[in-house]
Amino acid sequence: MSVDTSLFRQVLGRFASGVTVVTMAHEGVASGLTVSAFCSLSLNPSYILVCIDKRSSTLELIRQSGSFVVNILSNEQSDLSNHFASKLTDKLSGIPHRIGSLGAPILDGTLAYLECSLVKEIDGGDHYIYIGEVQHTDLAEDKTPLLYYHGKYGQFAQ
Repeated sequence: MSVDTSLFRQVLGRFASGVTVVTMAHEGVASGLTVSAFCSLSLNPSYILVCIDKRSSTLELIRQSGSFVVNILSNEQSDLSNHFASKLTDKLSGIPHRIGSLGAPILDGTLAYLECSLVKEIDGGDHYIYIGEVQHTDLAEDKTPLLYYHGKYGQFAQ
């Protein structure tokens, strides 16, 4: 039995999620994209997963580099989420960042980041699932997450 695509999308939109920007670089070319399909997978080994649309222009860059960074956005960074969701060609131009130990950009001002080596790519329908092993990570204790729910950004309230 087939699920109605429109209803399926609406139901998934009711799941509140954090917002990340996944960045990658290879041989002087760097890029990134907004990803809400991110989660922890394993504590030992330290695995996470991200899901990226098969139409994304960043796929070859991830494959070639063999690494990526998951930048977890803070509640002040909805503009970065929109920026990296756009079709701009040079998404890192004018965006404050530094290069991490695996060669991928780490965005300034994020809640946290995870530098990952690529473990596996899995076919997941219209997306690829990327399993990353976390090599380095850090967080800002004074920040709160940017949330996404029902097509809108929100903030965590204690």
